[in-house]
Amino acid sequence: MPPDQTKVLIVHNQPVLPRDHPDAAQEMDILETVAEVEKVLTVCDFEVSRFGYARDPRLLLDRLRDNPPDVVFNLFEGEADRTATEIYHAAVLEWARVPFTGASSVAMALGRDKVRAKYLLQGAGIRTAPFVVAEEPVAPVWPHSWPAFVKPACQDASVGIDQGSVVANQGELAARVAVLFERYGGPVLVEKYIPGREFHIHVFEGPEDGHGTRVRVAPAAEVRFLAGSGYWPIYTYEGKWNESSVEFKNTPLVSGVDLESPLRKLVEDAVAASYRLLGMRDYARVDLRVTPEGEAFILEVNPNPDLNSLLLIKALKALGTQFSQFVTGLVRNALKRK
Repeated sequence: MPPDQTKVLIVHNQPVLPRDHPDAAQEMDILETVAEVEKVLTVCDFEVSRFGYARDPRLLLDRLRDNPPDVVFNLFEGEADRTATEIYHAAVLEWARVPFTGASSVAMALGRDKVRAKYLLQGAGIRTAPFVVAEEPVAPVWPHSWPAFVKPACQDASVGIDQGSVVANQGELAARVAVLFERYGGPVLVEKYIPGREFHIHVFEGPEDGHGTRVRVAPAAEVRFLAGSGYWPIYTYEGKWNESSVEFKNTPLVSGVDLESPLRKLVEDAVAASYRLLGMRDYARVDLRVTPEGEAFILEVNPNPDLNSLLLIKALKALGTQFSQFVTGLVRNALKRK
């Protein structure tokens, strides 16, 4: 290898769930993403290696010590049964002073903690659904109109979300909170259900344009709910991951949705403000709902969303960027932070 060739280490989580586990699909997806990123970086003449681990952070520290990379391409999504390890992993990289792609440990912590993220959004005047928090298995009294939407406060990838997530009275709320505590622990987030259209919008940073880092909001992708009566129009785990399910077949994601003004500006401003508020870096995805009256409510701000997503690739294309340019740009962004 040429002596000046940049050494990139792709680090990812080693899957830990058995293949028949109900949440295994979203965990195994990372291996395809690693392969795609490796292909791009190898063609672009970086010196590329990959490293997967779980359970023991000393394995990572040993690898960084024995063969230090110039930059880590961070694809570690956390252990599926201990999702907070995604945050710990980024913190280890920061402690080791190794530059890496994507969000910092602080931004990951805020993005994954839906409760504190909502408090920050509220405090900054960015519209989000009214909510209460269940800190223990006993459900709080719901002070708003029904229905309400109930989900784990620190999971992602729609884990813990199904048709039972929408509740219509205090009894259903109590039962749902108890189920989520048993499956995932707490806290549990209870939000006012927001009717209307749902959008997933990617945000990308860079390159610098002479006025600091540029934040670019891609055209919206819309979740279309076609299942009809008997199904709440929500994006469930089945709808996202189980290709044989009714919800998957009737919940298509449509990219490149052209929002009319002034709704477009309202949405883009809210998305960019949310991205900056939570300290996202390089790329993120913001999910929101727009009511029939044209009010936009931020649902979540997701650090390091799935790179192996057709929606992300289409969002890049809409902004005039190829996937290969984006991947190599992430490496260069990280190197600048060294």
